Amino acid sequence: MTLIGREAELAELEAFLNGGQSALAVLGEPGAGKSALLGEVAEDALWATGAEPESGLAFAALHQLLRPVAHLADALPEAQRDAIKGALGLAESRTEDRFLVSAAVLSLLIEAAEPDGLLCVVDDFQWLDQASADALLFAARRLRGEKVRLLIAARDTTDVRHALRGVRQLRLTGLDEADAARLLTAAPAVIAEITRLTSGNPLALHEVGDLLTPDQLEGSAPLPDPLPIKNVFGDQIARLDEATKHVLLIAALEGQGDLGVVLRAGAEPTALHEAERTGLITTDGAKIRFRHPLVRSAVVTEAGAAQKRQVHNALADAVGDADRKAQHRAEAALGPDEDVAQALTESARRARERGGYADAATALARAADLTPATEAKARRLAVAAESAWLGGKPGQARSLLTRARALNNTPELEQLRGRFELNSGDAAEAMRIFLDAAGDRIELLADAAEAASYVGDTAVTIEVGRRAEPLPPSFLRSMLVGTAALRAGDTAKGTEILRTAEPREDASELLWAAAAASHLGEGDAASDFAARAGRVARVSGMVGTLPVVLEFAATAERMNGNLAHSAALSEEGLALAKEAGYVNCTASHLANLAVVAAIQGREDDCRRFADEALMIAIPHRIELRVGVANYALALLDLGQGRFQEAHDRLTAMTTGHPVTVWGSTADRVEAAVASGNLDAARKSVEFLKQWSVNATTTRAKALVARCRALVEDDAVPLYEQALTTDSEYDRARTALLLGERLRRDRKVSEARPHLRTAAEIFGRLGARPWEQRALGELRAAGEARQRTEAAELTPQELRIAQLVAEGVSNKDVAARLFLSPRTVEYHLYKIYPKLGVSSRTELARVLGQ
Repeated sequence: MTLIGREAELAELEAFLNGGQSALAVLGEPGAGKSALLGEVAEDALWATGAEPESGLAFAALHQLLRPVAHLADALPEAQRDAIKGALGLAESRTEDRFLVSAAVLSLLIEAAEPDGLLCVVDDFQWLDQASADALLFAARRLRGEKVRLLIAARDTTDVRHALRGVRQLRLTGLDEADAARLLTAAPAVIAEITRLTSGNPLALHEVGDLLTPDQLEGSAPLPDPLPIKNVFGDQIARLDEATKHVLLIAALEGQGDLGVVLRAGAEPTALHEAERTGLITTDGAKIRFRHPLVRSAVVTEAGAAQKRQVHNALADAVGDADRKAQHRAEAALGPDEDVAQALTESARRARERGGYADAATALARAADLTPATEAKARRLAVAAESAWLGGKPGQARSLLTRARALNNTPELEQLRGRFELNSGDAAEAMRIFLDAAGDRIELLADAAEAASYVGDTAVTIEVGRRAEPLPPSFLRSMLVGTAALRAGDTAKGTEILRTAEPREDASELLWAAAAASHLGEGDAASDFAARAGRVARVSGMVGTLPVVLEFAATAERMNGNLAHSAALSEEGLALAKEAGYVNCTASHLANLAVVAAIQGREDDCRRFADEALMIAIPHRIELRVGVANYALALLDLGQGRFQEAHDRLTAMTTGHPVTVWGSTADRVEAAVASGNLDAARKSVEFLKQWSVNATTTRAKALVARCRALVEDDAVPLYEQALTTDSEYDRARTALLLGERLRRDRKVSEARPHLRTAAEIFGRLGARPWEQRALGELRAAGEARQRTEAAELTPQELRIAQLVAEGVSNKDVAARLFLSPRTVEYHLYKIYPKLGVSSRTELARVLGQ
């Protein structure tokens, strides 16, 4: 049967189901016909319907949707299998990683789609529990090219539209007069007026016929003003006897439509039959369904507070699930009740253990409201704030933390406030918070040092080291004291401490080791530590930290010359940071993408990424990211041959963050020489020599040699020393400069091999401006070569290829990258011919593993 007035929308749904897109949201006001529309095209589908009473129960909707295919979870990677089984309540879960649960949902949907495809329908999305909504949207944004289609119906509100950003949206409008006439038998003038008064709402048009008299429909009597349609269900319910209204209230507050629970909670069978006779509900086997969600809302609205508390108490006795029992007890509570608060706290703990942080935050906030003791209330609010943060709800997290601090402020709460500020607010304010609260607590001192590193505040770095020195020996203490000594000018002490401290295979310690290597001027060692941290974070499933760790891993890969891999990590980190609400982390990934785009000559992309990064980093006082974004713009100028502009930008950076000042010095030297400013170039070389005086790695020494070669007379031996670097990108930069120098000295035959090497490496890295410069020099040296046109992997393909080349199994690749094993196999099918290989062994050889 075709729905009246929805022919165009049905055609659009059919096109969606047969097209290439994976997710579509149908939005409209209550009564617009969203559910009916989806029902027309979704006969064979997995189906879940949000229910307001269940909106705080983590993974309730997901359980409803995936229960028919849960048995397929055994085909997933072990980590994903355990995560999804835990989320669905089929096994104990300790993942505490919402991204892993979301990846498991994606994998399970793709697994269930074989071989004939899969349609999933989620109705009343606005009432889904947050954990289910997050997991489904995570999957929806990554279901590209799969056999899964996800249809969502939701009320058209600002919050819903924001939640569904990135998902195509179809908005239902009201019916016109012609379609209204197909629903109503009335005079044309009456139909026109009713359509105007109801805005063409299909439910209102349908119900109005039962409310108006024949004379009113014919137009011989005036229409009521206003139309009583808004109260139609309320009016029907008000006319029922008390027993029938009681049954409807039990069913409305139960939420799941479980007939057995409704009966155990005190519903009289005769009253249930009477409620069904009214048409407001139907029973189907063991399920109760309301005629329309507005009926449930009207039932609850019509009931008094005492009635609702009584029913919630009865439901708490009738349900077996501990989480639902706790929720009903909480709704029935009249005031503070520690037993009920404790039950909610336990429910929140279970939600956290399955990765349902946002729902845990809601439960803990309610538990705090019911907690009599002030200290316990503050403690629950603090955990609620942390849960909201990990659940991607930074606004709620800050509000909950403010409430906790007002009750019983502690250094631990100040640390949490500082972390919130550092991740999404003002980095300088975060530094102040940590420093004020630290005392002699090493963790808080480390947080203060981390914030200082973002801000570029050397004085605070030194102060932190001074305060950490009397504390018991530890790796963290060594990092703080050693770094402070270096910044204070005691290079011997700082170098000794930092070199003797050995990090564990822990992502946090590896990142500290990376920072220490940077302070020693050893960019290659820093890159290696950061890359290791990224691998550790993926394997361990670190809660809430992966987007941040990927900042450093992406930077490391860029510094190692792996530009495509760096961009791939930043694209992944950017998506995760946005989903997690980590605003400052977003700036970091944007800045890194800007640098990669600059090297590759993608000017529009570079400027867009840099501008977006600066819009966050400047007001949030993240000087490190400000420096990286500005460095990207300078490097863009340098690659395009705008040497004076590049030198001006790089010179302006010398008053900025110490790390970016050091990291951009080699480019500043080159820009100064190319623009004819040898004095400035020499000063920059001296600065780099001083910064790198403690560096012992080959790459650090090679970089100094290259810069010296640009300003000293005996340049060729220095260039040859610089060619010993293990960074392909740096080696190509050196080969280009050496080739240019030799050609200018008319040693053309000696210049050609170096220029050829530079052109080949730049071509392989996609550094097009630099490749063109090398090819131009080759032509001037009498050798014509064409630009390299190597097959390029997409960021997704590159991430998969790198892990497979390292020997990681397809299932483990899927788990680490939040993909399905089938997606990994699909991409490998495309990767092999692009790289001209036919096995994992050949892939490892090509990628240099």
